[in-house]
Amino acid sequence: MLLWLTLALLWSSTCWAGQTFGCGKGKHFSISRGNEDELTGIRVYTSPMGLIKSIQLRYGSSWSGQHGIPGGKSHELLLQPGEHITKIYGTYRRFIQHLTIFTDRNGQASFGKKIGVGFWATPDRKGKVLSGVHGRHQRHGLTSIGFLWDYPQGGMTSTQKMSAVSKK
Repeated sequence: MLLWLTLALLWSSTCWAGQTFGCGKGKHFSISRGNEDELTGIRVYTSPMGLIKSIQLRYGSSWSGQHGIPGGKSHELLLQPGEHITKIYGTYRRFIQHLTIFTDRNGQASFGKKIGVGFWATPDRKGKVLSGVHGRHQRHGLTSIGFLWDYPQGGMTSTQKMSAVSKK
């Protein structure tokens, strides 16, 4: 029995480390930062029906490849220096329908149509920020999405710095 449990854990996907939202069918993708660059933007492609077709992340000044289904209307959220994504609200049915991105400077951007089952994605520890995205896609768009969280490379987020300054 212990052998089977060990093998199951070894064969399991790393996506189990964080929560994934949606039905999860199709081809897997993962986008994560390298060692040098912070996340500086997010680009989401939507269909005429409003579902999320694909996604790209920008690290430093370079965009990742487009993950999901090609085409659709592109929408972007570009972050200011020192700004970070701290939570995400989304909805899904068979496909990811909607994402609202929130930053530590009270910025936000919404993509897609807000219909279906709602979810909130937040880091597991205070001070962590969005560092990557993973999920699955097929035929018409993203079928599931999960988020990778890590501490910013420069240390504290801008909100934490302002909080520390105001306490002095």
